[in-house]
Amino acid sequence: MSMNKTCAVYIMTNCNNTTFYIGVTSNLQKRIWEHKNKVVEGFTKKYNINKLVYYEITDSIESAIIREKQLKNWHREWKLNLIKDNNPEFKDLSLDWN
Repeated sequence: MSMNKTCAVYIMTNCNNTTFYIGVTSNLQKRIWEHKNKVVEGFTKKYNINKLVYYEITDSIESAIIREKQLKNWHREWKLNLIKDNNPEFKDLSLDWN
């Protein structure tokens, strides 16, 4: 499946896997590139969040936003378990795109 032009909710972290950022986008590859290249001022730039560790493709931006709000309300342990269940090594999933 092409990552271009897909709605997604995603979780990024820093190199030590200690700080998490949850976001939503209609173009996952472009958005991750923006985070990694620190194009936009904000949380991910300030805390050097540049590793994609989890994402879900959704059928609409509305469903992605609903899921984003849900994940943001989760306890830290639940978020960690979600990532570990799908990506136990906390690998940067965007590295597979090239």
